[in-house]
Amino acid sequence: MAPPQATTGSQLSWTKWAYSFALVTTLFFTWGFAYGLLDVLNAHFQTIFDVSRTQSTLLQLAYFGAYLVFAPVAGVFMRRYGYKKGIHLGLTLYSLGAVFFWPSAVYRVYGGFVACTFVIGCGLSCLEVAANSYIAVLGTPQYAAMRLNFSQGFQGVASFAGPLIASTYFFRGANATSLATVQWVYLAVAGLGLVLNILFFFCDLPEIREEELAVNAGDQEESFWKQYRCVFGFVAQTAYVGSQVAVASLVVNFLSEQGVGISKSTASLMFSFCQLTFTVGRFVGVVLLKWIDPALLLSFYGLMCCTWSITVGLSPAWAGVAALYLLFFFESICYPTIFTLGTKGLGVYTKKGSGLIVMGVGGGAWYPPAQASVADRISTRRSYLVPFAGYAAMTIYAVGIVIDQSIKSGFHWRNIDEFAEKRAAVAQSIPTNATVEAHPYPFEKTRSESADEKASVEYREAA
Repeated sequence: MAPPQATTGSQLSWTKWAYSFALVTTLFFTWGFAYGLLDVLNAHFQTIFDVSRTQSTLLQLAYFGAYLVFAPVAGVFMRRYGYKKGIHLGLTLYSLGAVFFWPSAVYRVYGGFVACTFVIGCGLSCLEVAANSYIAVLGTPQYAAMRLNFSQGFQGVASFAGPLIASTYFFRGANATSLATVQWVYLAVAGLGLVLNILFFFCDLPEIREEELAVNAGDQEESFWKQYRCVFGFVAQTAYVGSQVAVASLVVNFLSEQGVGISKSTASLMFSFCQLTFTVGRFVGVVLLKWIDPALLLSFYGLMCCTWSITVGLSPAWAGVAALYLLFFFESICYPTIFTLGTKGLGVYTKKGSGLIVMGVGGGAWYPPAQASVADRISTRRSYLVPFAGYAAMTIYAVGIVIDQSIKSGFHWRNIDEFAEKRAAVAQSIPTNATVEAHPYPFEKTRSESADEKASVEYREAA
């Protein structure tokens, strides 16, 4: 299969740029819906299959473990075949995993749900590598975090819709002990994936060429593993996503156990409003990132996540509920901002770096079991102290970037185009007469060059 015909972000017309941006943004809604349903299924399966909190987190283990396995593969695949074929692969796996929820529900096989969730996770990891990196490079690096937060805001909208649907259909009446509604919801999810696959097949999605991105990235002679922002970005993303997923996985249990009369159905509805708070926070972040340096804003949000995760773990009743909503608000910009900071300026390593950062989503596979274990042994409320470690690691990464930027170019709180300033500084440091001094007549041959050519011509004529 031949590599795709490529273009560059700067070569796109406004119409084509807007169309590409809008179509890729629909993918964020797709996996936001799947993720929103996942945490509600977690609580629903505890009742249906009579499993513990820790056992129910096998769904998270399968979903996010798929990222560890498949995200690097997706990065290599798209480096060879391009973004569009990567999107087709991701949507195909997504639809296949969703459609096999039907037989798993019919035969009431919990292991079948876990396996299907793993396939869905593989598809979504492929879509994340494609969509995140595509949005990040579809314009100037200065506003990459702003663009990605805007697109991922629609993931938040879908994450809000998932628990809302579940609270209406999964936990009420006969559905509280039935899997019938799960069958139909995931059949609709499979249909959505199929429709999107068809739309992308007929769309002319421009391919962004990595080699052209190297113009903004500067020197790319060092190996990929010396791109420390990306490597440590993977660590920060692993820690953060683990914390985010752990927080969401036990929300229904946490709210219903606060002793204030919240049922599981009401808790699921309240969880949907937690996701709505998250979504509002993301769109607020879009505005802030227009003006504020992404690393500086991430540092502040990281500190707030640390503060409110401790508050949730230590505060009883409604105070803990309020702290939980604040925690969701300050989680909002973290994932896309870590992604854009980690992949910024990678040039020819953009797709490889995107695969590594998305692989960090695998952190969601092991934090939830750790938190659920604390919930089973102590209490759900105290288990919310576990995510603090992940937020702390993310905050250290963000603060480290702020310090590194301050050392190299001075502290700044505004969002600036670092590469434009770097190129301007280099241009100012080169004397205007440097070329003339090096060779006073750069377009004329030296005597020795002319003599060599003359001898070569004479030799050929003689031959």
